[in-house]
Amino acid sequence: MANCRLFPFLILMLLSFQTLLTAHEDPTYKDIQVGVILDMESGVGKVIYHCVTMAISDFYKANPDYKTRIVFITRDTKGEPLYALSAALNLLENTEVQAIIGPESTVEERFLEVLEDKANIPILSFSTTPFSNTNPNLLGITQDETTQFKGIAAMVESFKAKNMIVICEDTTNGREMATYMVSSFQEKNIYVTYTSFITASSNNEQMWEELRKLQTMQALVFVVHASPSLATNVFSMAKELGMMDEGYMWIVTSKTTNYLDSMDSEAIESMQGALGFRSYFPASRELREFISKWRKEHYALDPFMEFKEVDSNGIWAYDAVYALAMAVEREQTRGLASKELGTNIGTSLLLDEMLRVKFHGLGGEFKLMNGRIITKVMEVVNVIGKGDRRVGFWMMGTDGEFVKEIGKTKSSSSNYHGLESIMWPGGTTSINPKRRMLQTNGKKKLRILFPSTSRFQNIAQISVDPRTNQSAASGFCGDVFNAAFNALDYGVGIEVIPFSYKDMTYNDAIDKIFSKEYDAAIGDFTITANRSLYVDFTLPFTDLGTGTVARNAKNSMWIFLNPLSANLWITTSCFFLFLGFVIWFIEHRSNDEFQGSPRQQLFTTLWFAFSTLVYAHREKLQSNLSRFVVVVWIFVVLVLTSSYTATLSSVLTVQQIGMNDISTGFFQVLSPLGGVAFNKLKPVDPNLAKLYTTADYAKAINSGGVDALVAEILYIRSNLALYYASDFSLIATASTTNGFGFAFQKGSPLAREMSTEIAKMREDGTLKALEDKWLKLQYASMSKDFSSPSLKILNLYGLRGLFLISGVSMASALLLSMIHLAREKIKRRIWRYILRRSADEESPV
Repeated sequence: MANCRLFPFLILMLLSFQTLLTAHEDPTYKDIQVGVILDMESGVGKVIYHCVTMAISDFYKANPDYKTRIVFITRDTKGEPLYALSAALNLLENTEVQAIIGPESTVEERFLEVLEDKANIPILSFSTTPFSNTNPNLLGITQDETTQFKGIAAMVESFKAKNMIVICEDTTNGREMATYMVSSFQEKNIYVTYTSFITASSNNEQMWEELRKLQTMQALVFVVHASPSLATNVFSMAKELGMMDEGYMWIVTSKTTNYLDSMDSEAIESMQGALGFRSYFPASRELREFISKWRKEHYALDPFMEFKEVDSNGIWAYDAVYALAMAVEREQTRGLASKELGTNIGTSLLLDEMLRVKFHGLGGEFKLMNGRIITKVMEVVNVIGKGDRRVGFWMMGTDGEFVKEIGKTKSSSSNYHGLESIMWPGGTTSINPKRRMLQTNGKKKLRILFPSTSRFQNIAQISVDPRTNQSAASGFCGDVFNAAFNALDYGVGIEVIPFSYKDMTYNDAIDKIFSKEYDAAIGDFTITANRSLYVDFTLPFTDLGTGTVARNAKNSMWIFLNPLSANLWITTSCFFLFLGFVIWFIEHRSNDEFQGSPRQQLFTTLWFAFSTLVYAHREKLQSNLSRFVVVVWIFVVLVLTSSYTATLSSVLTVQQIGMNDISTGFFQVLSPLGGVAFNKLKPVDPNLAKLYTTADYAKAINSGGVDALVAEILYIRSNLALYYASDFSLIATASTTNGFGFAFQKGSPLAREMSTEIAKMREDGTLKALEDKWLKLQYASMSKDFSSPSLKILNLYGLRGLFLISGVSMASALLLSMIHLAREKIKRRIWRYILRRSADEESPV
């Protein structure tokens, strides 16, 4: 009976034992191997590994009914890229891993790109750079750091700064990121003055020299993209150099600011006033609980070990493992795997499930797009006190903007396009960025070269303050500079250093700007291609090119007499009378038209002589001698009338000089000293061609030795066409020069800023007002000490050959006529004598 009672109990025991055996042989879940490749000795590697193990524990604790379990197989890279490649090959060949997490280094991740053919499994990469390969299995689970560069560019633009310096770590990733940054800044028309690459192994002396060089580059904004350790050294050295004082602006990328919580107090102290972009994780209960748990576990592990706060990589790794566990389970649930799920799960299907996973994790919404985690917001923080203070957010997208709070539009009264007020280095909340651009090497004033020679008082002149005994720039060039510079409101003083042409030429002044002995040179400096190689010029503030000036015609009622000199007029008149006398002498005895009363003969003779001027004589000549004389004289008259017409035309109209025939090269040699004189389109004597003052210009033309003057249009307008407008005129211009501009050191922001102000002055009429002030007509203020212009007219000396020929012909004809007349008289007398003798002989005694 007792045995019967024990039998059911034994049966129950056997069934229970069989159940236990079955459960042991066929568990309810399967292990999925996942490789973890990290530098286990680095702080970042330790944080990531701790987070992924916490993620697995938390995930399966929250989902105990899942049929799969992820099991990690770890490999230590020891910080060596080749070890990372070796570890990956080992996992692929000797294990059945279905995915790989890591490595955390961008360089190590690049080595894994060669595994594209072998590694046909998802690789969860911590690389923050854009993927350069086409491996679809490579998934970026961290934020693409290039997305913040557009935000930095927008922020620099809001500072109204047009140049900056980029500091990057001298690594492959650093140089690649520098290229991305420069491209982003160029889209905003921001000029990167210099890109500094600093190695992590640089000693203090090398870093000191590099930062000292950056300090002298007149840049407003410094952007640092480096690892936290290198950034700490940079800021520590910058603070020693005074580069963390008032007037400097520092922007730090997420490569550093993501680890601010892990930096020591000394590093934070050296970064006071810096502005940084940081990955944003929205506050949530899950995140608070995770951080609390992290701290408790870290303290429980070793209370005396240096505490490492969880960073952005740890949060992203936590969410990525969560997503991977979801993807593996979904693959099992859908029944797409074979019975032996742990070894035959389809990797392409696992990758597909990874791309479909979407959930709200510690870092916010987790979703992969094009193999990269999507990020829409970045946090902007200001390093103040013992930590940082949030000043706003950078909302990414096509219309990216800064806002104080997410979900709220920016206020019109907000500083810097929607951010809270910023505490800049030096403890100031407001900063004059333009002032900083000029305060290099401890300068409080700009040293400006300005010509002191008073050759053109209205263009450039020096005035001296009687109280301070300091020089100031005046004249047209000086006033244009003062108006443009004052409009910039840089808050920096100016020290004007006069220079004389005898001591320093214009090219010497340019050389001194290039060697940084002075900050700028203002005055009548012509912009040339050669000079632009050494300095930066502003936009020209004068007309471009050169002008040609010539004498004006005299405004007189007797201007028609000007073509011929007085002696030529008298000589010509005398020859007309002489011609009439010769023709009368030859013709009046035999030609009835030259006969009559003495009065009639006189008028006929005078009419005939002067009518030859217009070829209107109608009297018929009978003597060949008369005809010969008239033909020769008409030739003389033809030459005289043609020359008179040509000369009168040049007197009545301004002489037009063909600019294409003027030697440009000759002009460029002499133009910095003034103008160039030309005679018949050829340069005259060099001593005469070099014109230094207004008097030189007028004397050159009044001397009669030149026909025209060529110089910069401003010289012509201010000294000839305006002061001597009654005597000279600007008759032609040519765009052979680039006008006058102000010269600044290469890379100086003043060249660009001053150009903008000059353009504004031209548009609003300020430049025209200054031209009217200094370049208007000033007849009353200018005393003319020069004699009236002696025009180049026809004179007797130049035409003496014509009168010699005509005179000889007239004299010869008159002589021959007189000889003929004498012979006739002798013949008549002989005949009369013969006839008288014959008559005497025939008469009777």
